[in-house]
Amino acid sequence: MFRNQYDTDVTTWSPTGRLFQVEYAMEAVKQGSAAIGLRSRSHVVLACVNKAQSELSSHQRKIFKVDDHIGVAIAGLTADGRVLSRYMRSESINHSFTYESPLPVGRLVVHLADKAQVCTQRSWKRPYGVGLLVGGLDESGAHLYYNCPSGNYFEYQAFAIGSRSQAAKTYLERRFESFQESSREDLIKDAIMAIRETLQGETLKSSLCTVSVLGVDEAFHFLDQESIQKVIDTFEKVPEEEEDAGEGDAEPEAATGAAGTGEQGGSGDQDVAPMEI
Repeated sequence: MFRNQYDTDVTTWSPTGRLFQVEYAMEAVKQGSAAIGLRSRSHVVLACVNKAQSELSSHQRKIFKVDDHIGVAIAGLTADGRVLSRYMRSESINHSFTYESPLPVGRLVVHLADKAQVCTQRSWKRPYGVGLLVGGLDESGAHLYYNCPSGNYFEYQAFAIGSRSQAAKTYLERRFESFQESSREDLIKDAIMAIRETLQGETLKSSLCTVSVLGVDEAFHFLDQESIQKVIDTFEKVPEEEEDAGEGDAEPEAATGAAGTGEQGGSGDQDVAPMEI
């Protein structure tokens, strides 16, 4: 009943010890399009869903290159994500110029967390409404971190953030024990499979997702659409062959269902607020 008198300022505590402005920022991350990260001993894969506001607009970039050995995927307010990725790029360049060595991933994540935490204790600032999956490779191996708007950070073997991310988390939890020894190709396949889980009925196409890879002797780069589609075809064609061997009438019904879900997805995208998340 009296909640509104505590959520107008980020520095005002509620009687229960909560900062509502910070929780609102974390809610913005949950409303953003899904982003997924996985790591093995030698590689890190970042993937995200490309969701446009309407059929007439293009999608916003959700994965950014920080350095040859570091990349970041975001979920939440894209504008805040661009600002933080630019900050990370600047920190990495300054470190390389000063020490003539790549910036350790853990140190960059601490700097990023400190920058986010300052916004929770200044009355003239607001928390960054974006969550970041920071993947990188340094002398201690491959790393995947999640940076929260509250200033907390956690290291994961695999993680998913954003809208409908729980379905991807469930998939990753079933298979995460094998990720440590996974090959580059297996990581990419698992990342795309996790992306498919977040679509909830929509047909997975290469145009709906972006995938990036970095690893030992492999600088951070994006996979092209043809490579992504080839991976999708390896596990999407199997059900189609089984349907062809079964009932012949099942194929038109499946096509009708897929078209229906596509229309629903299009109408859902139109309901997204002008603020790109």
